[in-house]
Amino acid sequence: METKEIFKKVRKIEIKTRGLSSQIFSGHYHSSFKGKGMAFSEVREYQYGDDIRNIDWNVTARFNHPFIKIFEEERELTVMLLIDVSGSNEFGTQKQLKEEQMTEIAAVLAFSAIQNNDKVGVIFFSNKIEKFIPPKKGTSHILRIIRELIDFHPESQQTDISEALRYLTNAIKKRCTAFIISDFMDQGFDNALKIARNKHDVVALRVYDKREEELPNIGLTRVYSKETGKRVWVDTSSRKTRENYRLWWMEHQEYLKKLFLKSGVDTAHIRTDQDYVKPLVNLFKQREARF
Repeated sequence: METKEIFKKVRKIEIKTRGLSSQIFSGHYHSSFKGKGMAFSEVREYQYGDDIRNIDWNVTARFNHPFIKIFEEERELTVMLLIDVSGSNEFGTQKQLKEEQMTEIAAVLAFSAIQNNDKVGVIFFSNKIEKFIPPKKGTSHILRIIRELIDFHPESQQTDISEALRYLTNAIKKRCTAFIISDFMDQGFDNALKIARNKHDVVALRVYDKREEELPNIGLTRVYSKETGKRVWVDTSSRKTRENYRLWWMEHQEYLKKLFLKSGVDTAHIRTDQDYVKPLVNLFKQREARF
């Protein structure tokens, strides 16, 4: 893709997603994702009803009058975006490809984060770590991330979510909020997710296409898998074939639902033909209600 075309796309996404993060997400984001804890701010004179455990004995002794420490929430977060760049995301039959939807979602989250003075980093993954962008602040950093999202070309087309989670656990030492943005067409990452969730606040954002839920009846058709590089003939006119696929989809849905619930991972499911604003706002509101 030419530099001029990339710049236009970056600008278009910036205008749309920066506006959304300002108007809709910023307040929800602030109250949904908490900082590292409480930090000392100042001292003031003791008042009736104050917690005596917060008395500053040094200041109290100096002025011969009780003073207490005031604490404020330490807001600054590190936000990591784990973005699936495998071949299955180059698919979409409705408004957008999955990878285009993922780019916009990542941009909205990134702008929401910097508006709250948080750091943002990115892990691009397939079945290996394709690229790591360390957490930083600032608009220029976010625009670099969007530019990478638009024009990134992975070396591999396959998926291994476990690999991304292991890298997150090892590379980011302090607790962070990690958004996994993927179609989650993968299994066997249960243990890696559990370990990552014990260290970090992990949120799963699943992007999928309507056509992935069931096979259409369009007769004998040749299907190409970007992840395996194989082409196979599928008789979609066969009711059994369509039913087997539908059962597989439902079983995979159930697997993910149970896994996320067991691991304590918040989730949002976002379809390419639907607006992603509502599912994200609902996710934020659910988290707000718990705090």
